[in-house]
Amino acid sequence: MATEVNHENLSHQNEGAMPAPFVFTDSAANKVKSLIEEEGNPDLKLRVFVQGGGCSGFQYGFTFDEVVGDDDTQMKKNGVTLLIDSMSYQYLVGSEIDYKEDLEGAQFVIRNPNAQTTCGCGSSFSV
Repeated sequence: MATEVNHENLSHQNEGAMPAPFVFTDSAANKVKSLIEEEGNPDLKLRVFVQGGGCSGFQYGFTFDEVVGDDDTQMKKNGVTLLIDSMSYQYLVGSEIDYKEDLEGAQFVIRNPNAQTTCGCGSSFSV
């Protein structure tokens, strides 16, 4: 069964409640919302995943998906849904998923406290 985390209500939880497993920033949520609007398909959700590869052993991936898997964790923010499968969850728990635009370009960024090493491009890591 899929697990759902409503990011919009987190600040209203009772004291002592478990913190959110991820931070999905406003910047990232707003960019996802913009991309979904461009696609014209309101059923799209952003799937963030971890797979083997990259120069450090694991790499992050992003894709749009309409299907919510039984083992997916869902996080909702600003009207969009982020999906993370159970295998990726264990590597991403505690991470911040952000979107940044700077002189180097525009990209989604994952700040992962579980990563022991990361590569220069920021898309691969090891634990």
